[in-house]
Amino acid sequence: MIVIRLSRVGKTKQPTYRLVVQDKLQDPWGKVFEYVGTYNPRSKPKALKLEEASIKAWIAKGAQCSPTVHNLLVDAKVITGDKKKATNHDKPAKKAEEKKA
Repeated sequence: MIVIRLSRVGKTKQPTYRLVVQDKLQDPWGKVFEYVGTYNPRSKPKALKLEEASIKAWIAKGAQCSPTVHNLLVDAKVITGDKKKATNHDKPAKKAEEKKA
């Protein structure tokens, strides 16, 4: 499956991201089919540069967007639809039993 996702670049504690099109099983910093944009969350306002024609072409070919990229594209009005909930898998989920205790 082909995905459009973020690949982190930049110095320590100064992240910027590239929007990349690649195979889902590929390492995010590995080989990519195409770079389709950049995202800088640290600038005011947040800087987002997109190649809309390329993104729409890849989506038409069946590429899936990660939840974060999907939300960025909805905000930029490149695609239509509702936002998706982006989860953070690094943090362990709290169980209902721990909340009661």
